[in-house]
Amino acid sequence: MGVVIELPGKGLRAHCKGASEIILASCDSFLNSSGEVVPLDEASINHLNDTIDLFANEALRTLCLAYKDISDEYPAETPIPFEGYTCVGIIGIKDPVRPGVKESVAICKSAGITVRMVTGDNINTAKAIARECGILTDDGIAIEGSVFRMKSEAELQEIIPKLQVMARSSPMDKHTLVKHLRTTFQEVVAVTGDGTNDAPALHEADIGLAMGIAGTEVAKESADVIILDDNFSTIVTVAKWGRSVYVNIQKFVQFQLTVNVVALIVNFSSACLTGSAPLTAVQLLWVNMIMDTLGALALATEPPNDDLMKRTPVGRKGNFISNVMWRNILGQSFYQFVVIWYLQTAGKALFHLDGSDADLILNTVIFNSFVFCQVFNEISSRDMEKINVFKGILDNYVFVTVLSSTALFQIIIVEFLGTFASTSPLTFHQWFTSVAIGFLGMPIAATIKMIPVGSS
Repeated sequence: MGVVIELPGKGLRAHCKGASEIILASCDSFLNSSGEVVPLDEASINHLNDTIDLFANEALRTLCLAYKDISDEYPAETPIPFEGYTCVGIIGIKDPVRPGVKESVAICKSAGITVRMVTGDNINTAKAIARECGILTDDGIAIEGSVFRMKSEAELQEIIPKLQVMARSSPMDKHTLVKHLRTTFQEVVAVTGDGTNDAPALHEADIGLAMGIAGTEVAKESADVIILDDNFSTIVTVAKWGRSVYVNIQKFVQFQLTVNVVALIVNFSSACLTGSAPLTAVQLLWVNMIMDTLGALALATEPPNDDLMKRTPVGRKGNFISNVMWRNILGQSFYQFVVIWYLQTAGKALFHLDGSDADLILNTVIFNSFVFCQVFNEISSRDMEKINVFKGILDNYVFVTVLSSTALFQIIIVEFLGTFASTSPLTFHQWFTSVAIGFLGMPIAATIKMIPVGSS
C-alpha cells in the first residue's frame, strides 16, 4: 500500500510498504547505516535479499518500507509511482501460530483431511510456518502463485495432489486450486478466508468458512459457515459434528430398514402361507409411529466422539448405505425373521396354547417379541462396527429415556389395551421369552459385526 503526503517545507513524498521482494524491486537506492541515500548495487541487493530470506526462514513475515520524493506539480489523480523508490529498511514481523493449531492439523490428517496453505506471504515464510504447523511434509510441494498459474493442465494434475503450500498467491490462484480439486479430482473442499479477495474461492468451495472477527462482510456473505472465534481448531469441531450427524443418520436408517424389512417379510410370508398376518394394522402403526419416531430421537442425539476423526472420509461418490450397514441389516433381519417364524409355526406347542384364545395369545407373543427385538437392536445400532455398544450409554439421557419409555408403553399396550391393540395379557413365562428373544439379538449382532466386509 502507498500514500502521498505533503512535506512541511516544499514538495511531496510517496511512502510505500508491502511484500519485501516486490517493493525492493521498485527501489533504485537505499538508506545506509548513516542515513545517507546510496544507490542500490548488486552487493546491496544481495544483502537485502539475504536478510529477507533470513527473516522468512525464521517464520517472520517481512515488509519493505520505501519512499520517493516527487514534485509539487504531481497531479492528484495520477497513480502513485511504481519505480524510483529509496528503500528505508526490511521489517520482520512475528505472527505466532495459535495454540492448538498444530494438534488440529494432526487430527485432520488422521481423519483423512488434507490441509493446504494458500497465502500471500513470502515462500520461505510460508514454508517455515507450514512446517511448524505440520502442514508441509518432506514429500510435499511448496510453490509460488506466479509459477502455479503458468502450469499447463497436465502439469497441474501432476502437482496438485502433492501441493501443500502456495505462497505469493492471487485470489484467482486460490480459486483455480479449489476448482481443480472439486472438478478434476472430485474432492470435497472446504476453504477458509477472511478478506474480500477470498470471496471467489469461498463461493467455489463445497464449504466456505469465513472468519467472524477478522472477516469482511463480503467474505461472510460468500461463506456457508462463519467461525466466530477465528480459530482453526473450531474447523476440527465442525468436521467432527458433521461426521457425527452423517453417522447418526446412517444408524437410524439401518435401524429403520431392519424394522421394516422384518415386518414386511413376516406379514407377507404369513399371509401367503397361512392366510393371516400376525401383526395387525394397529400394532404396525405403533411400531412405525412410536418406535421409529423415538428411535430417530434416540439415535440422532448421539454426541460426537474422538473416534469419528479416525475414520476415512466418505468422499463425493461414497455410498450412503455402506457394506457395513447391509451386513448388519441382513444379519439382524435374518435372525428376527427366523425366531418370529418359529414362534408362528411352533409357538402353540412351545407355550402349550390350546384354548379358544390361543391364536390371540400367540400373536401377542409374536408382537411382543418383535418389539423387544427392535428395542435391543436399537442398542446394537449405537455403533455399526464396534462390539461394545454400552460405552457412554448412560451419558445419553435421551437414549435411556427413549428405551425406558418404549418398554413402558409396550407393557401398557399388551396388558391394558387388549381390545384396541388386539393383544392379550401374557404370563411371566411368555414375557420372559419375548424379552429373551429380543436380548439374544445383541450377541447375534455382535457376532455379525465380526464378519469382515469392504468399506464401500
